[in-house]
Amino acid sequence: MTDITSVKKYNKWIVVLSITIPLVVALMFSIKLDVELPVFLPPIYATINAITALLLIVAVWVIKNNKRILHERLMKTAIMCSVIFLILYLAYHMTSDSTKFEGEGTIKYIYYFILITHIVLSIAVIPFVLITYVRAITNDFERHKKIAKFTFPLWLYVAVSGVIVYLMIAPYY
Repeated sequence: MTDITSVKKYNKWIVVLSITIPLVVALMFSIKLDVELPVFLPPIYATINAITALLLIVAVWVIKNNKRILHERLMKTAIMCSVIFLILYLAYHMTSDSTKFEGEGTIKYIYYFILITHIVLSIAVIPFVLITYVRAITNDFERHKKIAKFTFPLWLYVAVSGVIVYLMIAPYY
């Protein structure tokens, strides 16, 4: 049974975070810090996206095999990977100029299609992930399952398309 007061409190946070995160990311793109980072970040955060995708796939498999505790741990790890990705992504873009994709013809259109859908869905998936998570931690498993059917493919697409975007632009770094 869910606690309505807790759910309402979480819902306020979901709205705040779903609006604040994209706004902060957009704002951070306008800030350039004159700092040399000790590591080359894009392959690192692309790897984190790949790990997130694998965690999501394994988490679905384990829950279908009734391993709820392992599923919960995998999902929490996937969320943490997404947070770490976002921090590293912002650190890179606040300290480096954006890399221009130099491909031509059809590949250019494919790249921009994947990039634009990746960006749009990375914003859209935020409330889905948060709502899905809240429904799980408040033991509203029936509603959790219903929204997870939408959250999973969206989040998986964002993670996989992030890796594809990196692989397509990597030659131009």
